[in-house]
Amino acid sequence: MVVSLVHHGVLRDAFAEVSHFRSELYACLTARGDALFDLSDALLCTDGPVRTLVDLALAPEHRRGHGALYGGLNQGRIDVVRLRRALTGLPLPRAADSRLVLAVDVSPWLRPDANTCADRAFCHTFGRGEGKHQMVPGWPYSVVAALESGRTSWTAVLDAVRLEPGADVAAATAVQIRGVVERLVAAGQWKEGDPGVLVVLDAGYDAPRIAHLLAGLPVEILGRLRSDRVMRRPTPPRVYDPKGGRPPKHGGEFVFGDPATWDVEQAVTMTDTRLYGKATAQAWDRLHLRLTRRAAWIDHDGPLPIIEGTVLRLVVEKLPSGGVNKPVWLWWSGTGATEADVDRCWQSFLRRFDLEHTFRLFKQTLGWTKPRLRSSEAADRWTWLVVAAYAQLRLARPLTTDLRRPWEKPAPPNRLTPARVRRGFRNLRTKTGSPARAPKPTQPRPGRPPGSKNRRPALRHDVGRILAAGETYSRPAHHKAGTKPRRVTRTPS
Repeated sequence: MVVSLVHHGVLRDAFAEVSHFRSELYACLTARGDALFDLSDALLCTDGPVRTLVDLALAPEHRRGHGALYGGLNQGRIDVVRLRRALTGLPLPRAADSRLVLAVDVSPWLRPDANTCADRAFCHTFGRGEGKHQMVPGWPYSVVAALESGRTSWTAVLDAVRLEPGADVAAATAVQIRGVVERLVAAGQWKEGDPGVLVVLDAGYDAPRIAHLLAGLPVEILGRLRSDRVMRRPTPPRVYDPKGGRPPKHGGEFVFGDPATWDVEQAVTMTDTRLYGKATAQAWDRLHLRLTRRAAWIDHDGPLPIIEGTVLRLVVEKLPSGGVNKPVWLWWSGTGATEADVDRCWQSFLRRFDLEHTFRLFKQTLGWTKPRLRSSEAADRWTWLVVAAYAQLRLARPLTTDLRRPWEKPAPPNRLTPARVRRGFRNLRTKTGSPARAPKPTQPRPGRPPGSKNRRPALRHDVGRILAAGETYSRPAHHKAGTKPRRVTRTPS
């Protein structure tokens, strides 16, 4: 009886959270709000993956025509500041020690042939085949999400920012993380005395620089490093030299590829895992990079900082895919690591890949990158609608019924995947209701007369580049508008 009452209390609280967030989302839609909210409901209640944007207008939850759909995206407005606060105030997953673990990654919305779309940049993608790195024009979005502790495909997306052409990835990421952490503190998600927020980054980020830019915040940075890096040890104690000379600023080298330079570890742990077999983690304390005045540090005032941290080396017994088993090198902004810190760091880094499941859901099920929108502002509105829809799915996890296919295995109510929660959201929506107003009868506008030509062609825009290290970038002369590409003439042999 007590268990039943507790269960009903949990369901009642979850239902109240869903209803409150839906009302808050509608309040964030300051222009064309009814059309945008109906579009969000159609996104949540449509059966199967979203193939095209206009198909959402055929859903019963979208009570307006397809013209209102595109009008809401192109001319609507969303109070992003208020929506970010609403996402931060929702119940967030935490680690075993009640610590918030955030993951940051960039996912591209590829638009290779959209020459009339502004603000496109070259996005790093992986092509088919081994080592096929490609740069494809599109809109790169930086996403911050809170991670859960166990094996799951759920995350709590807190922010999404489109990176402008010419943006410095490290600086833009630091600004984004600072904003998220400040909102977490304002919402009471982090209080004085709580463990620091752990931010997990992949190899494409400059983790030491981001840690330097976020100094003063209650955060810890954990990032992956390449296997060819060289770190430096702490400054050795000063010894009198009769010959004189400047005392050394850096200690000996720590070469990732040379075990002879590693010396004794700070801590060593060995853990038996289900997927990877025995996982061995080694940690070396107080290592830093030797910075030089170039790229991101060329305009730094004063002496270059020494950003010390802990280097971790993770080796697993096997890989589930059967690929080449290589060690993973991590850098943690903390020092004096214990065995518990080492285990927490590498296990949190493995949980970072849950964000890849979220990106796959956004693209393959919710159709995030399916619309062929011309305006980057409209792309931002659609992105925030997808984020808000995913937040409703996460809140509805304990409320929806498992409408499984005949070939799918049964799952506990709180262990459903996001796609299976979406199948039952239509039944939940009838109970929560919709704050959007009913549509008014209108007549379609005549539009351009048939057979007439478009005398206002759209402008063509160049493709920019995202800067990984803050260096200046100038477009080559043969890539500028109005110039022809260089041609190589061959003389007949």
